[in-house]
Amino acid sequence: RSSRPRKVVSAIGFPPMTPDEYCQQKAAKSGSSFYYSFLFLPPERRRAITALYAYCREVDDIADEVKDVGVARTKLAWWRTEVANLFAGHPQHPVTRALAPFTATYGLDAHRMNEIIDGMEMDLVQHRYGDFEALKLYCHRVAGVVGQLSASIFGFSNPSTLEYAENLGIAFQLTNIIRDVGEDARRDRVYLPADDLARFGLTVEDILARRGGESFVKMMEFQGDRARAYYGVAFSKLAPEDRRNQRAGLIMAAIYGTLLEEIRRDHFQVLEQRVTLTPLRKLWIAWKTWVFD
Repeated sequence: RSSRPRKVVSAIGFPPMTPDEYCQQKAAKSGSSFYYSFLFLPPERRRAITALYAYCREVDDIADEVKDVGVARTKLAWWRTEVANLFAGHPQHPVTRALAPFTATYGLDAHRMNEIIDGMEMDLVQHRYGDFEALKLYCHRVAGVVGQLSASIFGFSNPSTLEYAENLGIAFQLTNIIRDVGEDARRDRVYLPADDLARFGLTVEDILARRGGESFVKMMEFQGDRARAYYGVAFSKLAPEDRRNQRAGLIMAAIYGTLLEEIRRDHFQVLEQRVTLTPLRKLWIAWKTWVFD
């Protein structure tokens, strides 16, 4: 029996793909900042992190794009079964087939992969957050856990590096929330804690109506300070002996940190626009971080 990767058969006429090719296409198509951090990794680690990222995209797309909550729950339940299949040794989906060679090598586990699905299930029914503690649980599930799994793939020897990865993941998610305030409001989602809004004389309705003004800018400055604090905590937890292995995460941090600074310089005009960095700028930041960090 051939040991070559089996092709993923296309039902709609596209050339068949291997599981790795499927994941690569999924990652590249997203245009995410994460993709740029993978480019400089050794081939095996790059394959593993690309497959993990493709898994995250698969379940995130369900939460974002499937309008019927019942259908979305069914699809996420299928992925829970597929995670079980992965760790039982018989994955079916191209993403889990691509992940299969790396679960033991890099210490990936079903619990954390299912925690990511827990976060996506929160997105199906919870579109408001009363306080930061509630939001932090969401950030942990959809980003902190991803940070930990990513750090395991990149390689570490000091357990404090997992704390770095958790806090860095939360910092990334808080940056995303800041960037996407207006876009989320158009989808009836508000990830800004209600008690933070109240502190600055704002309400959820103000965000949904995309009402800006001085109070909004001050409240967003507060959110930006919180995100920067999480970056600071993350960097303080990164063990020096693991820094070189974790350069891919540091590339992400450099890109996301630059994005956050751009938003701040633009006075948090996020209600009507979405601040982004060009692919060329992301690539430049990635190369500079990889070479000089």
